[in-house]
Amino acid sequence: MEGSGGDVASPMGPLAKWKNEYSRAFQFYLDKSTPLPVHRWLGTLGVAAIYVLRVGCGVSYGAAGPNGLYTGFYIVSYGLGIYILNLLIGFLSPKIDPELEALDGASLPTKESDEFRPFIRRLPEFKFWYTVTKAFIVAFLMTFFSLFDVPGQYCYAIGLFFLPSQ
Repeated sequence: MEGSGGDVASPMGPLAKWKNEYSRAFQFYLDKSTPLPVHRWLGTLGVAAIYVLRVGCGVSYGAAGPNGLYTGFYIVSYGLGIYILNLLIGFLSPKIDPELEALDGASLPTKESDEFRPFIRRLPEFKFWYTVTKAFIVAFLMTFFSLFDVPGQYCYAIGLFFLPSQ
């Protein structure tokens, strides 16, 4: 039958082909970095240092501070801090909450036959690292747009304006 599509290769556009090759190469290097946690975290520390240098004493659209350096992007940094704190809580929390689980008596094993359940994180270390690194990169890219350099008091006032009163 013609057009059944089983063994006929579909033409792939050049953009889709490039995206497919890029995603494969990215996944390859991501997989190669999995057994190297120290190197991964040192890289993330480097990305965080670049972000801090950009926000703390880099070129910004704000006014110069007392030492002649430009600072800004407080809302971006605040959002980044809250997001990383949320990820850290997920990283330090158990996957199964013992308070929500129905327990029969004591929570610690008392007999040899009791099942041992190791601590399993809600957010694995690799996903925690990957998400923190992506968050720093996105926050760094946001510093190149003056749209995100909003003073904190304006965001606070807008938030109070739109909060429903009770």
